[in-house]
Amino acid sequence: MSLRKAIDRKGFDWITFAIYVSLVIIGTASLYSVLYDKDDPYSFLSPNTEIGRYIIFTLLSFSAFLIAYLIEWKFWYTFSYPVYLLGILMLIGVLIFGSDIKGSRSWFYFSGFSFQPSEFAKFGTALAISSYLAHYKNNLKNLKNIAIAFAIILLPMFFILLQPDAGSALTFLSLLILFYRAGFNPIFYIISGILIATFITTLVFSPFMVSLGALILSFGLLVSFYFKNKYLYILYIVLTALAIYFFSPHLRIYIIAILIIALIIITILHWLKNRENTIYLIPFTVIFIIILSFITNYSFNNILKPHQQERINVWLNPEKCDPRGSLYNVLQSKTAIGSGGLSGKGFLKGAMTHLNFVPEQTTDFIFSSIGEEQGFIGVLTIIVLFFLLITRILIIAERGKTKFITYYGYALAGYIFIHFFMNVGMNMGLVPVVGIPLPFISKGGTSLLIFSIMMAVLLKMDAERNVR
Repeated sequence: MSLRKAIDRKGFDWITFAIYVSLVIIGTASLYSVLYDKDDPYSFLSPNTEIGRYIIFTLLSFSAFLIAYLIEWKFWYTFSYPVYLLGILMLIGVLIFGSDIKGSRSWFYFSGFSFQPSEFAKFGTALAISSYLAHYKNNLKNLKNIAIAFAIILLPMFFILLQPDAGSALTFLSLLILFYRAGFNPIFYIISGILIATFITTLVFSPFMVSLGALILSFGLLVSFYFKNKYLYILYIVLTALAIYFFSPHLRIYIIAILIIALIIITILHWLKNRENTIYLIPFTVIFIIILSFITNYSFNNILKPHQQERINVWLNPEKCDPRGSLYNVLQSKTAIGSGGLSGKGFLKGAMTHLNFVPEQTTDFIFSSIGEEQGFIGVLTIIVLFFLLITRILIIAERGKTKFITYYGYALAGYIFIHFFMNVGMNMGLVPVVGIPLPFISKGGTSLLIFSIMMAVLLKMDAERNVR
């Protein structure tokens, strides 16, 4: 029986496979354009060139996809922890025997090729955490299970941060999406959202303005709860807005103190009237936000190093950055994307791409090359393809016949989503530049190889759903 017939009989998901192949082809073409040398248009045929080595990795990735697909999915469930342990050992080994490239010891380098263990660790961690959570005794309502689940994620992150490679370490946090699917308490995500919002708004505005905003919103909420009079609530909003507009900066600390006292009084009055114990969450949350905002401001100005402050300012306060220094990469990327217009300048015709105006364009800023040469249509195509791929993966996850398959699908979807979101965001100046590649598109043979294997494993799991 031919391989194709065997695949068809087992319910191979050709739609998801076609999206995966399309992204790989687009990525290879984009890299060829960025690395194009008009004096050597056939450089992709030589293993001594960057594009030539990437073509080899592309072929290896397709071969690895086929091999991984032919392996029974239960193999990965059985050996999930050994694969995870192998990834940890590789992360330790690269710290000892790895090569320093651009200040990071993240690669094993041999004969012109490099291998990045952190990519393999993503695969091992996805298998291990899916296997652990799939066990009937392990749920995320037990403190011990929560601690073990976080330890599985944090251990590889720890060794990756030692390299140091903050971008790769950050991608492991996408597994929190899997945690939510597995039943982790939503309050964790609410608190995380408050932390992130407080951090961002404090750096954009000031701890005083964040404190005032939190107090005003919460006080207004309590006023509406206690008096239940919409006209009084409107009056409160108007008076507060006028007070903020006219108040002297020298009085802001007194205004904050008065609002805190008023917040506590109105909370007590509301409790005496309605006996709702949950009402105390409001003042406690506000006080927590106020304390956190001042800690954030102090940490940014006194603990972070100048280059770390610059990275954050590039994201949140670009007007404070040197356009020829720390802001240069993002400015050039946005300019390249904007210059593409609707349909782009055409394949191999991107001026900013071929004159090397955008640094790291084969890896972190490959999206800007697509924007310049293929324009809005090309950018939209990439976004739609990733959206479809993530959607298909989630569909496969939800129809999986075991929890292990479901959780593994969510782990893979999370990895792809955070890579896509962060990389596109970096190129457009919407998130900090932390060095995260675009899956299947950016140059990175190890990334393509491991993501291809992870896709094959998921498709094999899905194909087995019709097998008794």
